[in-house]
Amino acid sequence: MDNQPAYLANAKPNPAANRAPWYQNTAPAYAGIILWFVFWQDIVNTGTFGGGLAHGIWLPIVSVVVAALLCHFLFYLVPGLLGMRTGLPLYVIGSGVFGARGGIIMPGLLMGLLQFGWVAVNIYFSSLLLSQTLTMVPLWVIMVAWGALATFMGLKGIRYVAKVSTWLPLIPLVILLVLLAKTVGHVKDFSPAVFESGVANTIVNVSGGAAALSSCGIFAFIVTYVVGFFATAGAAGVDFGTNARHAGDVQKGGLFGVTLMMIFTGVAAILIISGVYGGFLLPTVNGAMQVTDSGILSAILGDNVAKLVMFLLALAAFPAACFSSLIAANSFKTMLPKVNANVSVAIGGAVAVVLAVTGVAGKSAAVFGFIGASFGPICGALLVDYFLHGRTWGGAREGFNPAGWAAWALGFTVGVLPNCGVALPLAPVAAFAVGAAVYYAFARLGWQSRVKL
Repeated sequence: MDNQPAYLANAKPNPAANRAPWYQNTAPAYAGIILWFVFWQDIVNTGTFGGGLAHGIWLPIVSVVVAALLCHFLFYLVPGLLGMRTGLPLYVIGSGVFGARGGIIMPGLLMGLLQFGWVAVNIYFSSLLLSQTLTMVPLWVIMVAWGALATFMGLKGIRYVAKVSTWLPLIPLVILLVLLAKTVGHVKDFSPAVFESGVANTIVNVSGGAAALSSCGIFAFIVTYVVGFFATAGAAGVDFGTNARHAGDVQKGGLFGVTLMMIFTGVAAILIISGVYGGFLLPTVNGAMQVTDSGILSAILGDNVAKLVMFLLALAAFPAACFSSLIAANSFKTMLPKVNANVSVAIGGAVAVVLAVTGVAGKSAAVFGFIGASFGPICGALLVDYFLHGRTWGGAREGFNPAGWAAWALGFTVGVLPNCGVALPLAPVAAFAVGAAVYYAFARLGWQSRVKL
């Protein structure tokens, strides 16, 4: 039997005395993630004619509800229960699927590496908002400064950010409520005919040059977008679960922090955009409404207030960038204890800045799709392993577990197809399903490494 890796040898369960009710940890933590403006601002931005509203309001609303339920029951619940019952973090639980040695890479280092993708997305969109106020500063300078500060704070000063981050999610919550209050009265006047008549010349947000998606296409886009965004947070449910007292805390933390918050933010964004079009609130050029992200806020709130709101949304997003850097640093420190984490995180932060400056990080749907493809199979394999061991963790396996690696490789290959130009509806869900099916087949055939004693 191989030697025990340090990350397993040093792992200690979170004791019951350190745990608290769901409304003190899991629910607010997830709510803060889902209230991030990057999630809800583009939820109907399909890049096609009419966007997610091409067939009306109810279809995207139903799509958000379905996606929220999938996130809770497929991607979050079992990881949360595993964390609650063992008190052990994700990288330890993952060793039962990928093996003691394999767990160093998957999900250990993968979680850390993908955090820089989140940092890049944060840098890109937060800098765009800040540039509306800091008009004299080049956008790339803002991106470099934002990324450098977030990386530094993640390494050295996260305790200071943590002191205020508990309250910062209230900023996007209040902003959503204000925007909803100002536009909801016009929702009844919205009709997809506003696109068909050519009145809406949408530039950024809801429509592009491509033909409108079918009803199934819109449903698939929104579910893919939401699930892809949530996939890593779902797997991290193991870590959130270590703070839960019992299964009820896990369930309620997910239902309130994930499902209901996701439905609220998604539906609010849909209603706000619908109200803007229904009330013809946007400026017009030659009789056609002109749409940009900043233009929507200005049309609702006025130019000066809109700039303040954009600044506040960027400010509220800063702790998320710091925490992503912190998660990456902890991943590298735990999995590669002999490697200087300061150097590795600095390199990762630099890559994140490059992705932002070049605009790659601005393609949020593609980024979310890649992340969903990466973590969908992990969540699927965890679910199957959980039930195969009688709804508990079976323990770490030796070396590299073939079942887990085959499940991830095939699931990721399927899930990443849209990023390669191959049309595949619900790709993150498909990645989850393939990962679960392959893991189950390998387990039944006995193609697994032994459980470590």
